[in-house]
Amino acid sequence: MIKLTLLAREIDKLKERVLLLGGKVEERVKIAVTSVRQRDKKLAETVIEGDREIDLMEVDLEEECLKILALHQPVAVDLRFIVTVLKVNNDLERIGDLAVNIAEVSVLLAGYPTIKFPFDFEQMASKAEQMLTNSLNALVDQNVELAEKVRHSDDEVDDIHQGMYTAVAKAMKQNPDRIDCLIKTMSISRALERIADLSTNIAEDVIYLAEGAIVRH
Repeated sequence: MIKLTLLAREIDKLKERVLLLGGKVEERVKIAVTSVRQRDKKLAETVIEGDREIDLMEVDLEEECLKILALHQPVAVDLRFIVTVLKVNNDLERIGDLAVNIAEVSVLLAGYPTIKFPFDFEQMASKAEQMLTNSLNALVDQNVELAEKVRHSDDEVDDIHQGMYTAVAKAMKQNPDRIDCLIKTMSISRALERIADLSTNIAEDVIYLAEGAIVRH
């Protein structure tokens, strides 16, 4: 009985830690996007400087998962939860890296004259941010319906990303003197598309946690 109580406590701590990491990563994505929108170099630099914190949290959380597996040998629902945390942990760290990528491009764009994005940056960023938020909320509540909503939203971001290539190519022909700058906007689109993909991964992990079903592919 004591062993079960100890495991339950460890599981609760694990849940708190993964949600803390998720909250920090979500915040970094929002700041990075805002830095692009406002051409704010200093704001972008705060995301870049904070990357080490995310990396350390990811490593600590993985070590904690492995320690629980070794000491408690969980089964059934508890085992599924720990496996889910390990996968979500990795995806969150990668999203944190993508926020840094956006911030780094934001710093570079701030050095150029203002340019209008040839694709719908605002809609793409808004959708990717909402997908991340919804995937984390789905994790908190093990909300399969919300997780499914995230999965379906991924196609919308993919469509904007695919249309980006044609839009940027057209803008390059019309503005040959702005090619370097336009290429950098493509990097932002790729990062947002990957954030949406990884948020979808998290949503699919929530479905696995709640139902034991693997829905990828």
